[in-house]
Amino acid sequence: MLRFDLEYEYIGKGLVPVVGVDEAGRGTWAGPVVAGAVVLNINDLPERLRLGLNDSKKLTTTKREELFQLLINTATVGVGISSVEEIDELNILQATLLAMKRAVVDLGLIPGMIMVDGNHLPNWSYPSKAIIKGDRRSPSIAAASIIAKVSRDHVMADLAEDYPHYGWERNAGYGTKAHQLGLVEFGVCKHHRRSFKPIRNILGI
Repeated sequence: MLRFDLEYEYIGKGLVPVVGVDEAGRGTWAGPVVAGAVVLNINDLPERLRLGLNDSKKLTTTKREELFQLLINTATVGVGISSVEEIDELNILQATLLAMKRAVVDLGLIPGMIMVDGNHLPNWSYPSKAIIKGDRRSPSIAAASIIAKVSRDHVMADLAEDYPHYGWERNAGYGTKAHQLGLVEFGVCKHHRRSFKPIRNILGI
C-alpha cells in the first residue's frame, strides 16, 4: 500500500465532494483516451481499498479488476471518453482534457474540489488542483487511475473481437511487437490514431 499524503485529500476541506481525476491511453497507437473521476468517502474506506489503492500501473491486472469492481460498488464513479476522431482533430492533450470533463459530468454531482493527475487542468469553473504524480499521492486520484485504466482495457478488449490482428486485448493499443506485426500484415484500421507518428509513417503522410 502507498503511504498517501492526505493533505491532497483535504485541500477541499469544507468544499465537498472532493473528486480525483486521471486518464488512461494517452500514448497508445489505437483506441480512445479514457478518463476516470472518483469521489471516495476518505474517512470510511473499505479495508480492501485502503490497503490496495495504488497507481494503476503498479497493480496486476487481477488486482486492478478487483479494485475496479470494489470502486464501482462503493464509490461515486464517472467515466469520460474521447474518440480516435477527436484525438486526431483536437490533439491528444486536448482530447484528454475533454475526456476528463466528460468523466466529471458523468459523476452526476457538482464537485467542491477536483484533483487532477499531471500538470494540466481542463477549462472548467470548479476549484481544482493539478498534482504531479498524483496517482501516487492521492487515494482519490489513484482510484480514478484504476477506473480509467480498467474501463479502457475493457473497450480495447471489445474492439479486439472485431479487429483480432493487433493483440489489443493484451497490449491495449500500445505499440508492442505484436501490434507492429499486425500493422505490417493487415495495415491501419479505423481505430488507429492517424495523428500519431508511427501510424502517419505507415500511411506515408
